[in-house]
Amino acid sequence: MNLLPVLLAFTVAFISTPLVSRLALKIGAVDAPGGRKIHYTAMPRLGGLAIYAGFMVAALLSGSLGPQTYGLLVGGTLIFIIGLLDDLFGLNAWTKLLGQLSAAGILVFCGIRVEYLTNPFDGLFFLGKFMLPVTILWVVGVTNALNLVDGLDGLAAGTSIIAAASIAVITWLEGETGVSLLALALACAALGFLPHNFYPARIFMGDSGSLFLGFNLAVLSTMGLAKSATAISLFIPVVILGLPICDTFFAIIRRFLNGKSIFEPDKGHLHHRLLACGLTQRQAVLAIYAVDFCLAGSAVLLTRLTNAQGVIILVVLAVLILLGANRLGVMGRPISILRQKPRRHFFNL
Repeated sequence: MNLLPVLLAFTVAFISTPLVSRLALKIGAVDAPGGRKIHYTAMPRLGGLAIYAGFMVAALLSGSLGPQTYGLLVGGTLIFIIGLLDDLFGLNAWTKLLGQLSAAGILVFCGIRVEYLTNPFDGLFFLGKFMLPVTILWVVGVTNALNLVDGLDGLAAGTSIIAAASIAVITWLEGETGVSLLALALACAALGFLPHNFYPARIFMGDSGSLFLGFNLAVLSTMGLAKSATAISLFIPVVILGLPICDTFFAIIRRFLNGKSIFEPDKGHLHHRLLACGLTQRQAVLAIYAVDFCLAGSAVLLTRLTNAQGVIILVVLAVLILLGANRLGVMGRPISILRQKPRRHFFNL
């Protein structure tokens, strides 16, 4: 595997981020404090431009330019432009959704599709006419899920690095070296940005970064993982992206239980709850990184286990996630069947 494109992804992102920061300040592309935001000064928010540049340079030099790769690059560029316009001018939710649906449509046209799901008991379940909606739902869902976790310095970047690196490892083990190289390039592009974004951040990635990273993670997992014929492979992308997916799912439940629109922002996300427990920003981000590492390691382990062993791992993960979410109050209220007494601090054992 030629690692030069990977090194370029890191180098371009790392060097260009300060330049992008100065550009953002010059043109007024800043994120003002207030409301649900926890920063206290205006911050430049075009960091996604550096991540996009790093990944595109690596992808174009990777030597893996087939129809699917072109679909990834064209769709990713459209997503980046939508996020960039939102960072600069502010777009309504429906405009952003339309752009995401268009990008997902480009993927399907270029042959990136979830054509079948694995049956845990035997064989395959071909999606047929449901292939298009399932593919689009997966891509749009993961794209927005990563955008929702972008609430603390370094959180979305670090989560993306861990997820992309695990995709790279698994696809390399499965012989998908082209996808592995692209995933590794994405991880390194985010890694080049992270030193400028980790607490205390000097720049935010903005929607141009979080949407771009989420989109590429969804696509790379589809290209390299979701079409394996092993029974447990259906769950591997979900485990890798488990934290943003679960955070989004619990947000929908929480808002429904509280009688609010599922699109209405709140302060009930995992990172908000960790801060409410008394953790600092740095501690909260590192705690979430630890969860990401556990999920990524579990996903790699699933590829080495039998189906029966994999099911046990999945059940244990599901129970732990449910218990943790309930205890932190991520779903808005305790689940009655767990009958837990309220505690003032998550770490009081």
